[in-house]
Amino acid sequence: MHYTVNEIAAILTAEVLNATDAMITNVVFDGRKATEGSLFIPLVAANDGHNYVKGAIDNGTVATLWQIDHRQSAPSTIPVILVENTEHAFQALAAAYLQQVHPRVVAISGSNGKTTTKDFTAAIGATTYKTVKTPANFNNEIGVPTTILAMPEDTELLVVEFGMDHPGDLSLLSGLYHPDITLLTMIGEAHIEFFKTRARIADGKMEIINGMNPAGTFVYNGDEPLLRERAAQHPELKMTTFGLNPDNDLYAHHIELTPVKATFFTNQSRHRFEIALTGRYNVANALAAIQVGRLLAIPFDQIAVGLAQAALTENRTEWLPGNFGGRILSDVYNSNPTAAKEVLTFFAAAPTRGRRIAVLGDMLELGEAGPALHAALAEVLNPTTIQKVYLVGSIIESLEQALKDSYPAGAVSRFDKDAKAALTTVLENELTADDIILFKGSHGIHLEDIVTKLRQ
Repeated sequence: MHYTVNEIAAILTAEVLNATDAMITNVVFDGRKATEGSLFIPLVAANDGHNYVKGAIDNGTVATLWQIDHRQSAPSTIPVILVENTEHAFQALAAAYLQQVHPRVVAISGSNGKTTTKDFTAAIGATTYKTVKTPANFNNEIGVPTTILAMPEDTELLVVEFGMDHPGDLSLLSGLYHPDITLLTMIGEAHIEFFKTRARIADGKMEIINGMNPAGTFVYNGDEPLLRERAAQHPELKMTTFGLNPDNDLYAHHIELTPVKATFFTNQSRHRFEIALTGRYNVANALAAIQVGRLLAIPFDQIAVGLAQAALTENRTEWLPGNFGGRILSDVYNSNPTAAKEVLTFFAAAPTRGRRIAVLGDMLELGEAGPALHAALAEVLNPTTIQKVYLVGSIIESLEQALKDSYPAGAVSRFDKDAKAALTTVLENELTADDIILFKGSHGIHLEDIVTKLRQ
């Protein structure tokens, strides 16, 4: 990004105080991260960012957005671009820059699998195009424009993840950035606290098409009846399906799973595809990315290369060596009931000379349904395949109760979220070189703290 202060003011139709024609090359919200060429954007949230402009100036920022209702406290030593709302102005600036660079835009959402699908899609895209993807989970109303404004001016393909917490979130993002391809991975129970039912979650996810380029294509998981029903209501859209069932436009067959990878073929080519993740759910994520690759006119051989070489976000179904001599299956980036059941089913079949031990944390944002959804994990927990279960959190107490009849005494233990140090000590004393251990929980429980200790 290279804009002068005056160019940004023109984009935002804004008044400028202390005007100079300084060049802006990056944006920051945290004044401690400002550098020469930064535009400081003070967001008004729990802490009002306007109170931290001095630190941004001290670190080299050359201009700032500023809400008009804070005009009296505006700094006098750098240009101040006056706007009604700094967050909205930031989003509008990103939309203008996106229009200027004009890459193809692929927007990905879903209850789970969206980050892995984003990684696969970007890796496929990078075989042919200058590609930028959402870093980590920068997928909300702040993260998406941050990604856009950070992309180089020669970007040809932008693969962006759209997150959703409440109704209207995806309408906002889609309406701001008009993706050329929209993709939904699946509908689970994530955010059911706010949406109450899976059907309403599906309605929220379908908002991703609201601002889509009219000439674009909607790609969705055809194994999900809720999505098929809603897609049928939009005959005006170009659309295509992927999934594990053979009634999809793209499906997989001859799937082979090992503890560290998956291979498969599809109905559309003779190529054998390989991904450095295991589990049928990750094959579905790869199929989604393949379908996008075909829409981008990327040959199957290049798609296969991209998938095999994909750089994947950490803590997503990742096998790691443990300091106890055995292996750790870390999947602690996030969790919801659908994803947890899938990874537990896979883990229960993973080969081991010793025991399989599962550490499961609370799954957040499930609302009133939380206890019942946690208890339902008992359906895929069996002492003959997963010998010990450690639970972390308070909501997951319902699972502890549900396992009492099937697991022997002492095989299931629960720790409070703040007692992870005690659980770490227990595991350090118990694990042997023959064991494998799974960690799965919502990011807010921070099971990665224990994973880090067991890797040191």
